[in-house]
Amino acid sequence: MLALPGVAPGSHTHGARAASDDVACATNSLVGVSTGEGQGAGRDAAPGPERDTGNGDFEFERRFWVRAVPPELLDPRPTLVVQSYFLASEGYALRVRAQAPSVAVDVPGGRTDLAPRVLLERHLDAVDLCTVTVKGPMVEGTRYEAERELDPSVAVELVRRGGSAVGKWRHSAWLDDDGWVLDVFVGEDAPLVVAEVERGGPVTDLTIPPFCETEVTTDARFANETLARRPYGTWGPAFLAELARTGPAFLSSLGRNRRGTAPAG
Repeated sequence: MLALPGVAPGSHTHGARAASDDVACATNSLVGVSTGEGQGAGRDAAPGPERDTGNGDFEFERRFWVRAVPPELLDPRPTLVVQSYFLASEGYALRVRAQAPSVAVDVPGGRTDLAPRVLLERHLDAVDLCTVTVKGPMVEGTRYEAERELDPSVAVELVRRGGSAVGKWRHSAWLDDDGWVLDVFVGEDAPLVVAEVERGGPVTDLTIPPFCETEVTTDARFANETLARRPYGTWGPAFLAELARTGPAFLSSLGRNRRGTAPAG
């Protein structure tokens, strides 16, 4: 990890194209498939992890800690995501997810003071997409992920009956050339906010929005399966003290990082 200056860094790489090629070669070796150019999806695709990443059973993403979501990026009807982890060990995970889109919320951004399963019960009628997912360890923003859809009635019962749960309100936005999601966590993981960008190949040469204060892509503490078992609320103050002491840091191995402009109000 390398600290990112307030504007464009650049000086810490040996050239964006060289770094992009290095990452692509490393990813090809890892996944055994062609990664293409790693550019953002077209604007007719929905931002966020639910879209087809174009590389089979692998996801390519970068994640950032956010102190507060800009109000103009809060969806009036966000998506509720509740996930139950039945296994989480050394980067490997088995997850069941229930998702309720376009939920009418009674406070801006959605209530964060309720536990994930409580929110799920309140919005059962809106649940329409459920999945079971197997994940492998994260390697520089690339992770094995195999997923299939489940019948919502079965998935909800699985979430009710077992595993460690984590929940979040998901807000989506197009910023510069990428689709971003901002996850506002609930229950014991509040007040955590994580911004995430995903592409069909390695997320290189990224324009990073100014509200993304530091990168947590490779920080296992911020993985959802970790948050389900060790909630942010139990160690968030220690992280804030750590951030104040060490300053922000961003991956320098994925091309040239740039600072974006504030979203229009």
